[in-house]
Amino acid sequence: MHISVRDLHRYRLTTAEILYRFPDFPDLLQSYLWQEMDVAPDFPRLTRFLDYWERNLEGRLHSVRIANAELVRPQDIAYAGHEMRLH
Repeated sequence: MHISVRDLHRYRLTTAEILYRFPDFPDLLQSYLWQEMDVAPDFPRLTRFLDYWERNLEGRLHSVRIANAELVRPQDIAYAGHEMRLH
């Protein structure tokens, strides 16, 4: 996936813990971790993935927990004041 510089501030590393029920044993839950660059707070990529899951997979979704972090924040980017070269 290519992210342009102007869009960089909108994309965040998003991790979702998806709990779903086993098709044959609905009382048992299984965990699945999903991780992708996505845009908060709407999370369009995660939403598409969950829609796909509900349409095509047998394991019913139980719950989804989302965590995201900005990879680059304004205070992390600064211009260097000096340049030194070593031979």
